[in-house]
Amino acid sequence: MKTARIFSLFLLAGMLIAAPACKNNSSEPEDESTTELGDTSSTAARTYTLTPFSESAQFADASIDKMTFKNGKFDFAIGGSTYKLGVQTPDAPQKMCANSAEGQHIHVIVDNNPYDAKYTSSFDYQIPDGDHYVLTFLSRSYHESIKTAKAYKAVKVKVAGNSFQTEEAVQGPMLFYSRPKGTYVGKENTDKVMLDFYLVNAPLGNDYKVKAEINAEQTLILDQWQPYYIEGLPMGDNKIKLTLIDKEGNPVDVPNNPVERVFTLSADPLEN
Repeated sequence: MKTARIFSLFLLAGMLIAAPACKNNSSEPEDESTTELGDTSSTAARTYTLTPFSESAQFADASIDKMTFKNGKFDFAIGGSTYKLGVQTPDAPQKMCANSAEGQHIHVIVDNNPYDAKYTSSFDYQIPDGDHYVLTFLSRSYHESIKTAKAYKAVKVKVAGNSFQTEEAVQGPMLFYSRPKGTYVGKENTDKVMLDFYLVNAPLGNDYKVKAEINAEQTLILDQWQPYYIEGLPMGDNKIKLTLIDKEGNPVDVPNNPVERVFTLSADPLEN
């Protein structure tokens, strides 16, 4: 009996020692890395903070009335009385994020390539021969897109000789990446970085969502089409991957989905 009691005590001690070791070796992550943003403020405890962009200056009547591409030149007819190319958006100083000194502009995106910013309604441009998806939209001076039905053109085109040979409106759902892009320098530009994307025929909610992956460390599910502030990004290269997903969480089988960009944050050597 005495031997059995000693054996039981040793067995109990061994179980107590092993228990925490099993927990630490578990394959289950202690912190789920995917957050669904019905309320986007719920990400504060994550590696990065993603919050809705502050309300922006509205341009309800801004429109792209006409867009042509011929002999290597885009020509636009911009409508509305409130929006002008090449001027500063009135609330730019309050946004506390990267702003273009050249003012409001047109974003031109071909397929899933980074956008080009154009500050006049007519400009030279090069598009390789072949079939392409072309998105153009009006942008505020701080690069936030105007997300109204008349402020963009999304077309599927056949290009030959730097001219549209055929052109038709995009019919299916598509996601286009806009910001962040390029290099951001200085505390004012790097503390808050704007995430902005453009959707065509893909209303977010029950049917579609956007999965945003930041530096392959954090995944967020966005169900509101709006720009967001990203805070907590490190200096140096950062990568964002955007995927249009369906109600089951699967990538939508459409061209140029997903899309990702690498952008750079840099300290200003003149700042202390």
